[in-house]
Amino acid sequence: QEGLTNDAGAEELLVQACEQGADVIGGCPYTDSDPSKQIARIFDIARRFDLDVDFHLDFDLDPSWMHLDDVCRQTAAHGWSGRVAVGHVTKLSAMDPSRLAEIGRRLTDCGVAVTVLPATDLFLMGRDHAFHVPRGVAPVHRLLGHGVICALATNNVLNPFTPFGDCSLIRMANLYANIAQLGSARDLQACFEMITTLPARLMNAADYGIAAGHPADLVVLDSRDPAMAVAELAQPLFALKHGRRSFTRATATLHHP
Repeated sequence: QEGLTNDAGAEELLVQACEQGADVIGGCPYTDSDPSKQIARIFDIARRFDLDVDFHLDFDLDPSWMHLDDVCRQTAAHGWSGRVAVGHVTKLSAMDPSRLAEIGRRLTDCGVAVTVLPATDLFLMGRDHAFHVPRGVAPVHRLLGHGVICALATNNVLNPFTPFGDCSLIRMANLYANIAQLGSARDLQACFEMITTLPARLMNAADYGIAAGHPADLVVLDSRDPAMAVAELAQPLFALKHGRRSFTRATATLHHP
């Protein structure tokens, strides 16, 4: 996050990490003195080592320009559809519906996925507003209708960028639903899918889900359905990793007065 083209030796270290087995490569163009060149170099390295790509970008509320345009161009030029994701993209929250729809169609055509980080984006955006503070969170539920693969994630927990949290993705889904003013069962289920099936598609995880031969990795939630899990901030009862319990949470016991 200190740039690439402006930091001598950074690219060599990045290539070394890829040679040692890194399976995804990331970039942060807005920290670079030459954002477009960083994006181009990241794609060149990704193609050399056959890696998926993730960028954190467009992390402000000025919709007059976007590094996302470069990412879409490079994705198409390299034939990297379905292998690129972008995170934050808070500029999308400052766009009118017609332009947002146009970008949604382009993301689908190029095969670029979007990850929103609700806690961090909400905490950091709009700091220059004394009143009518914007939420500053990309409305990815609107992109879903255009076929964009979208996900919700935690980003930072208990650090200066997001000084609270507990790593709960259910909490992020609930927070996003509040921010985006989503309340129907259908919309809440979509929020649940953005922390489960859609991130699996984003990561090209072919072995995701409960099926014979798939990894026995799962979390069991105390809820009747996905929508209510988001609405009620359902607590996990237990989790399995490689078929073995990794934790068990005791349920609450009610006592008579």
